[in-house]
Order: sequence, then C-alpha cells, then structure tokens
Amino acid sequence: MMTVADKRELFDVLVIGAGPTGMACAIEAQRIGLRAVLVDKGCLVNSLFHYPANMTFFTTPELLEIGDIPFSSPNQKPNRSEALEYYRKVADHYSLDVRQYERVDRVEGADGDFRVHTIDRFGTPHVHGSQKLVIATGYYDLPNYMDIPGEELPKVAHYYHEPHPYYDNDVLVIGGKNSAAIAALELWRHGSRVTIVHRGPAMHKNVKYWILPDIENRIRNQEIAAFFNSTVLTIRERSVLLQTPAGEIEIPNDFVFALTGYHPDYDFLKGMGVQISGGECRPACNTETLESNIAGVYLAGVIVAGARTSEIFIENGRFHGRQIATDLARKLSAQTTLK
Repeated sequence: MMTVADKRELFDVLVIGAGPTGMACAIEAQRIGLRAVLVDKGCLVNSLFHYPANMTFFTTPELLEIGDIPFSSPNQKPNRSEALEYYRKVADHYSLDVRQYERVDRVEGADGDFRVHTIDRFGTPHVHGSQKLVIATGYYDLPNYMDIPGEELPKVAHYYHEPHPYYDNDVLVIGGKNSAAIAALELWRHGSRVTIVHRGPAMHKNVKYWILPDIENRIRNQEIAAFFNSTVLTIRERSVLLQTPAGEIEIPNDFVFALTGYHPDYDFLKGMGVQISGGECRPACNTETLESNIAGVYLAGVIVAGARTSEIFIENGRFHGRQIATDLARKLSAQTTLK
C-alpha cells in the first residue's frame, strides 16, 4: 500500500511562507534553474491580506517591487488593494508554484533530503521533498499577548481591519506606534468614541511624520482620549480597568484593539534546530549567505532580525532571495564539479 511519504513531490528549494520575500526567494531560485515551491498556511501574501482594508504603505511602489516587475500605481504611496493585485500578477508572470492553505506540521531529514510534512485546510496530509529550505514566515501572524485578565474575551482583537462595525461604540486602542495611531484616527473619523492607552510618555517618536501631528492634535483637542504612562489591568465585558499616573481608573468599553506588536515564530525555528540567542532573539544566520546554523536551511525576511522586527521590511527583505540564490548557485556548481 502506497503511503503519503511514497507520494511526496521533490523540489530543489522549498520556501515556507508565500509573502513578498518568500516569492522573491522562489523567483531567484527559478532564475538559476532550480525547481521551487512555496508553502503557506494562508493565502498568497497572507500578512498583507490581513492588513487594514484601507491601509496605505509608508513607501513608494518601486520599493515594493520583486522579480524586476514594475509596480505601476497612480499614487505616491500605494494601498493594500494595489499591492495585492501587484503580487498576484508577479505570481502569474513567473508561474510560481504556491501551495496555499497548507500548514507546515513538521520537517524531517537533512541538507539535500528534507521532508516537509504539511496539512491542508481539509485535514489532508502532504509531504514535500526538497534539497534546500528557505524559511520566510514573517511575524505578523503571532501577536504579542498582554497576559491580562479578560484578554480572551471576544471583544478583544489583536488586528484592526476596518472601522464601520465600531460606529457609536466605546473603543480602546492599546499601543503607541503606527498601527495604533492609524486605527485610532480611522475609528474616530467613522464615529467611534476612542481612547488610547500607551505605557510610554507619548505616542512613539517613530510614528510616521504625516500621522503623528494628526493623532497629537486629536488628543490635544480631546477628540481622542489618551492615557500615557498607563497600562490595562483588566478587561471586562462592559469596561476596562486602567493603571494610570492618577491611580486606577475604570472606563466604559465595548471593543478593545490590543495593537501591541508581533513576533516571529521562535518555536518553529527552535524545532528546526535553528539557534536563537540573546535578548533580541536573533537566529543564527550567516549575514552573507543567510544560511542558518542548520546546513541547507536559509532564513529570509524579517525573521533574520529576531525581535527587532522594525529593521527589515519588504523594501530590504526582497533582496534576500538574491543572496540565497547566489549561495545556492555556488554550492550546486561545486557539487557538479566534484561529480
């Protein structure tokens, strides 16, 4: 009787994560003649899909380009919808083999003979064989939880999508960076009563220059309430309890957006044998080739930076594919010479 392992497909390079960086890695692998496949637990560019519906990128279109395919946009800063369309077109142009909605369950084997076990959305197991692996899983899928009472309530979300459902409701936004500022402003402009809570003394200094004055003015005019140097103690069904410089304060609340950041999947990396060191949780990685301490396993995108997720974006992570492909080409050439 044929087993799942007997039916495994064989590839030269398997990329875990079908975001822009993962796509760039697959494209560069194809360019040097390798058979590449991408596996993602969600859809193509899954993290971008889950960005706020009306989000505008902080960068210009050309800095989001991969595979030397121009990103044409009438806007100086493209929006989410334009980006999704662009990356779909890139995937079509290069005929990328993308296995969407397949979650990686475990990885077995070693350099030259990896076996990647996945489970699709119907619960069906699959096995993909590959000589090399690239981990480009990003970080947006794993929020930083606060571990406070009430965080599990259904009114609490760690992602903000659009403002309409929160019209005429008391909404608490936790955080002081770009995502919190953007959510607070959009919610307020669509009829929510918004309160911001941030543990810092003010909105973060790195909030984008065209957003910071807007949120500061709304706070100054008391159109958006703000508690700085403050934390959330407890989330209740109809209220939240805050610890502020003036003491404990309870305010009415219908919904909470805990926009407290995200982190890479360290457990998955450790399970692969990738060494994670230091308080910044940086994985062991050759900065020139991007190969990890595990032979044949490469890292790409934001996970290279560990906890310092603000260091790597699409704008610079998109070049990781070329670094990896250069090393793969060198190693494959050496293997051919030895034969």
